[in-house]
Parts: sequence; structure tokens; C-alpha cells
Amino acid sequence: MAPNARLLLTSALVVALASTATACSVSSPASSQPSGAAGSKPNVVLVLTDDLSMNLLHYLPHVQEMAKTGTSFANYTVTDSLCCPSRSSLFTGMLPHDTGVFTNGGKDGGYAVFHGRGDDKSTYATSLQQAGYRTAMMGKYLNGYDPKTDAVPPGWNEWDVAGNGYGEFDYDLNENGTVKHYGKNPEDYLVDVMAGKAAQFVTSSAAAHTPFAIELATFAPHGPYTPAPRDADAFPGLTAPRGPAFDTLPSAAPPWLASRTPLTDKEKKTIDKDFRKRAQAVQSVDKMIGTVLDALDKSGVRGATDIVFTSDNGYHMGEYRLTPGKQTAFDTDVHVPLVVTGPGVKAGATVNQPVENIDLRPTLEALAGAGTPAEVDGESLVPFLTGTAPQAWRTVGLVEHHGPDFDKTDPDKPAKNSGNPSTYEAIRSVTYTYVEYAEGTKEYYDRGTDPQELHNTAAQLPPDKAKQLHDTVQAMISCHGANACRR
Repeated sequence: MAPNARLLLTSALVVALASTATACSVSSPASSQPSGAAGSKPNVVLVLTDDLSMNLLHYLPHVQEMAKTGTSFANYTVTDSLCCPSRSSLFTGMLPHDTGVFTNGGKDGGYAVFHGRGDDKSTYATSLQQAGYRTAMMGKYLNGYDPKTDAVPPGWNEWDVAGNGYGEFDYDLNENGTVKHYGKNPEDYLVDVMAGKAAQFVTSSAAAHTPFAIELATFAPHGPYTPAPRDADAFPGLTAPRGPAFDTLPSAAPPWLASRTPLTDKEKKTIDKDFRKRAQAVQSVDKMIGTVLDALDKSGVRGATDIVFTSDNGYHMGEYRLTPGKQTAFDTDVHVPLVVTGPGVKAGATVNQPVENIDLRPTLEALAGAGTPAEVDGESLVPFLTGTAPQAWRTVGLVEHHGPDFDKTDPDKPAKNSGNPSTYEAIRSVTYTYVEYAEGTKEYYDRGTDPQELHNTAAQLPPDKAKQLHDTVQAMISCHGANACRR
């Protein structure tokens, strides 16, 4: 990777790769400016994967290489471990209580709520487009978006978006308002189609000397975990990791989890098969990143491009006796990565402050020299990228979840024994996770002494500490705007 190329990897990537970062500095010409400085218009490539967990990072060599040259964010949290609310927060920079999107469908979620509330009229895409960028959205948008009937949202110059693309074949793609069907041939594999379109967009934008921003939102490695045909036999014999939380029930588990019995041999076998397929599926994502990097190199703009890699949420596979799924407040599901490399970015550094996906919009806007609306709850991470922590920063990240999920039309409807939590709010700091369920149950995990979150000590908290945590949750779920949400 060129030493002056920057990479921003968000979601589950940070912690797993932070240990691989070296203590070297990014080299760049003395005359160069950090991206986002006055007069600079860096390009942006955002790679947003679906359900990618920390334990898949080992199978993404391009991502690992990019992490080595950048700044890692060790405490990056999503606002909900579920596709649509998480993506809504990323687009708008707002928490679920401000987007109104808490689920993947129905009265409190999905594309219908996002669009109906006008959330799509103010996103990082609309800001960057107004700042002179060519913008492109490719792959997965929001749950419920129908490429045959729904329009291209504001802010996008190029639009190549599928509806149900989870199987990677036999899908419809809305290509700038025209629907094209892709079949079952190897060349129809969705991630590869996205890679080709992204390379073309890079080439055409560079030729026009226009700054550009691309979001490459893959369905991979979301179930059914479909790998590209060329990768279908990769990693023979691979099994899912067996960490301390695997097939282990936490003490004082919440009601939705407390009755879960040990995993059966059949469930463990399925988990191993699914993990192997997920490792195979992300090979196409890594290849797509390589394709985009090649296009940036050939166009001569790689050194002027920020690349963002992330996931909308994590994924558990056997932890806490749960079969594959998400939606919990455990780190397996809500803790995801952020790594940045490039000119002006401190290499080999790790940022420990809590950051969230609401921070991506203002970060991209700051890099592009665009303004951030006052209603945005997140804040720019650009100061961290240069090794200068902001004087004031939040101490916790907020997770807002509505459940349980019984929607039969939801591709994320929890399968049997995969975990289906009831409504909760959670805060995650550098050292602890605290959860309050609507029915009154509480969880507290001291991750400093209990990193696997196996000992719920909420009942043992001193009264003043318990009150402080409760008051923090209440303040966070009613905050509006960056200043209020920081306090």
C-alpha cells in the first residue's frame, strides 16, 4: 500500500488489529496537507460490510495491511446491532431516537420510516454533493428499499442499489433509476459487480478532476453467507473460534437469555460450517478493496483518497450459548472497528476514546470541508487522526434497541436460540458496559476485569454508582445535537 494512502476502517476492525499497528509515522511530502485541511478535497471510499465481526478480520489481508499504517480506534460502537438503525445513524450522524429508525421495518424502522421522516434529505451524501463531490452509492441501502419501485434518494450522482441481494445472485439492481436483473452466472456475483462499477466511477471522476465519494455497501458476509464461486472451497476444515464466552452463560443473565441451554453438537457443527462460509464470503470483499485500490493507483489519485472500511454491526457465533445472530448489547455484536491511514494521519496509534457510527458523517464532512448541521449528534474524528485528542469528548457510546423481533419479513429476524432481546438501552465506555431493559432488568459488565462479559454485577453496584449510570442513560436517550450528547 502506498505510504501516503489513507484508510478509515470502521466497525469491528479496530481492537483486533490495534495490536498489529506499528509505531511508525506516516510519511508524506513536506508540502502535502492532511486530508480535510483548508483547500483540500480528498476523495472518499467507504466500504460498509454487513454483519462483519472482529473474528473475520484475519481473513481480510488488504484490511490488515491498511490497519498497520493507520490510527486504530479501540472503542468504536454502533448505535444498534441491527442493519437499518445502524446504517441510518451512519448516513445522518444521528442516534436512533433522532432518526426514528429502531428496527428493520414496521412503524419504527426500515426504509419507509427513514424516507417518511425525511431523514434521507440530510445525510453525508447531501453535504458532500453540495460541497462539489460526485457521489456514488452501490450495493445495499436500507431494509425495505425496493429497486423496482423506490426512487434514487437525494445526494447521489450514481446509484447502483439492490433490494434483496443477500444471496449475491439473482437480484435486481436499480442503476440510476433503471432496473437491471442479474442472474446466476459467476460474473453476476454482486460484490464483483460492485467492484467493477466502483473502478469505473473512480476512473471517470479522476478524469473529470472532480472529488468523489463512493459507498460500497456489501451484503457480504450476511447470511446465507454466499461466497464467490472461486472461494467456495477456501479454508477447508476451518472452525469457529472457541473463546471463553463460547457455549457459556453469563452469571445473572437477563430473562431473554437465562434459560438458554448448552449448545448441541448439531448447533456447534452448524456454527463451524457458517463461520467457514463467512470467511469464504469476505474474500470477495477483500478482492473488491484491491480492485478499487488498483483503480485509484491507475488514476493517480490514491494519495488523495480516504478509504473507510466498516460493518453495520458485529455477529455472535456460539458465544453465550447463542446460535449465529446479533441484536444483543454484548461486544460481539455492538463493538466494531475504525482505522485510518494516510497523509497527516498518525500511524501505529490507538485511540481509546469511545466513538460511534454517528461520528462518521461529521468526519467525512470535515474532511471534505463541508458544514455539519446542528441537529447531528456525532462529532468529527479528524482531530484524532492527527494525534490531537479534542479537549472535550464523550465518555460513553449509546446503543438503542427495540425488540423482540418477530417480523417474518425481516431478514434479520432471530432464528431459534440465536438471541432475541427485548427493548433495551445500553451505554458502553472504555471499561464497562451497562444495559437497562424496558422491563426493568439491568446488566453491568466490568470489561477491565471481565473482558468476555461473563459476570453481570449490576445487582452489586453501589447505589450512587447505579444512580449515576441510570442518569447517564436517561440523559443520552433524550439528547439532541453534538454538544448535548457529549455532555
